[in-house]
Amino acid sequence: MTKIQNLYKVVSNRRLTHKTWVMTLRGDTQAISAPGQFVNVAIPGKYLRRPISICDFSHERGEIVLLYDVVGEGTKAMSEMNEGFSVDMLVGLGNGFSTSSVGSRPLLLGGGIGTAPLLNLGRALVRTGKQPIAILGYNTSADSFGMDRWFEEIGVEAYIATVDGSMGTKGFVTDVIRRFDIEGDYFHACGPMPMLRALCTSLEIPGEVSIESRMGCGFGACVCCSVETRDGVKRICKEGPVFRKEELIWK
Repeated sequence: MTKIQNLYKVVSNRRLTHKTWVMTLRGDTQAISAPGQFVNVAIPGKYLRRPISICDFSHERGEIVLLYDVVGEGTKAMSEMNEGFSVDMLVGLGNGFSTSSVGSRPLLLGGGIGTAPLLNLGRALVRTGKQPIAILGYNTSADSFGMDRWFEEIGVEAYIATVDGSMGTKGFVTDVIRRFDIEGDYFHACGPMPMLRALCTSLEIPGEVSIESRMGCGFGACVCCSVETRDGVKRICKEGPVFRKEELIWK
């Protein structure tokens, strides 16, 4: 069995916006097998680990990049982990996004910090000859942390939507699709549940979504992060966090 728990050294940890940080860590990446998987970070003095999506990784360099919003005591503690700090993490958790049989022009649809796992996915899709388009949604321009530029650097066309219209298209990612008449043959999405519901019920193309959730263990033992599907109740941390559009039941 691949060892998924290890210590990782913080290479850098910097603030991007009023709430968003990017952390790069170095260590064993062999347990990471697909874009969209996540890590579970041990926080000193806290009982529960914090699940964070993997934004990017490199097996060659032995590096993992995490994007996270500071929203509570745990993520605030993460923002104080300086260069050289040793982080205890469970790595390579969850199933990740699919990169085969997803069409030639997939849409990468992210909301807020949910845009994070789409970067490495875009890199993987480009590597297989596909032409993904990224559409990133935020509440306001102050929440945008430059992900559109990161996508463009890896050859992925990127658009931005903001609810207040302060950047890009006013509205949501679906408004960008309509405004620019963007056509895709598959979609990958991650973001708030209302956004995922809207995408699954309005887009007529097949797709999959990554569900963000509070977790206890992160590997399926405690069954506290469950979601109802057409095949019964499934654990987000184990059978997910990525689910096919047709699997999910929206109430």
